[in-house]
Amino acid sequence: MWHDAKSLNTTANGLLAAVLVVCVAAGVWWVSQRPMFDLRTIKVESADDKGLRHVNYLTLRSGTLGRIKGNFFTTNLESVRGVFESVPWVRRASVRREWPNQLIVALEEHEALGTWGEDGRLLSVKGDVFTANVAEAEDDHELPAFAGPDGSEKEVLATYVQLAKWFSPLKMVPESLSLSSRYAWTVKLDNGMSVALGREQNHTTLKARVDRLVGIYPQLASRLENIDTIDMRYQNGLALSSAGLVIPAEGKDGRPAPAIRKKNGSPIKKPT
Repeated sequence: MWHDAKSLNTTANGLLAAVLVVCVAAGVWWVSQRPMFDLRTIKVESADDKGLRHVNYLTLRSGTLGRIKGNFFTTNLESVRGVFESVPWVRRASVRREWPNQLIVALEEHEALGTWGEDGRLLSVKGDVFTANVAEAEDDHELPAFAGPDGSEKEVLATYVQLAKWFSPLKMVPESLSLSSRYAWTVKLDNGMSVALGREQNHTTLKARVDRLVGIYPQLASRLENIDTIDMRYQNGLALSSAGLVIPAEGKDGRPAPAIRKKNGSPIKKPT
């Protein structure tokens, strides 16, 4: 080898190139560590024209303090994005660098539609379940309540939107909607009435049952006061309960006796 000039030249060139790479890398590292590249500002802005309603300086400070490492060059943008997305009310964050010592963070907030389950979580208008202060979400209006098995959030949201449209002829609005572990639907309306719709046998099951209720409800409402529950799972009928339900009773002579009315939702036994 030592007598092979070509090999010696190749080896020398390789070593020289390696030394140059190391020197350049060391120089870049040294420059990147200069104080002028320390992060001085993290600018937060809204990702859309809706602005930021629930995310404020105190929320961001408490959620990100001490969790962002590095400087302009060394900060991991994916890590920073994850830090901001862990802040309450933040749905999505995008992060970019701005020369020489600044980060720009664009935030998209969750927009709460209602509560989810019994553990204080919220459901967004996009079907995301998130954790935040429920009281803040209720500033504008009382929130409807939703519940369902894990992974059913978007299905529950889509069904809620449909039910709101289907019940609109009665000028009723769903105030809660639940999907059981057996995938049976129950909706409570803003007049206090709870409607059991049952399981979907096909894509028309729920609408057919709601349409049937919408068609007959005016007759029911004209005869009954304060309907508590209606069960629409019957193929050609329904079952209901009402604190104001009037039950005709048969007199001893075979003619109808005075009606017997339920009291406080409990049936009164017919006299003997």
